[in-house]
Amino acid sequence: MARKAATTIEDTETDELIEDRSSEVKELNRMLAAVLNYLSDDEIEEIDIEYLFDHTEGLREWWDQYRESNRKQIEEEIKNSLSNLSLEELESIHEKIKDK
Repeated sequence: MARKAATTIEDTETDELIEDRSSEVKELNRMLAAVLNYLSDDEIEEIDIEYLFDHTEGLREWWDQYRESNRKQIEEEIKNSLSNLSLEELESIHEKIKDK
């Protein structure tokens, strides 16, 4: 009986996860469609990212979350590339960091 209850809980959690992912995919599809509609407009001569953020619900928030999640990867790439830099380049970076 306990085994069946555990399976039911796992199934419920799996169903909820699938539902959350499905909702997320629908939201991303909606935002992508809005961006592509904007980009395919022949009257648009210059892409205005602020316009897209202001007129596509959730896009700015998604972009901020994406950038933050990408932060760790950028930090790791920077750490890995430090050993390839010259002393002068490292000192230059050090000065820029100190100035902030």
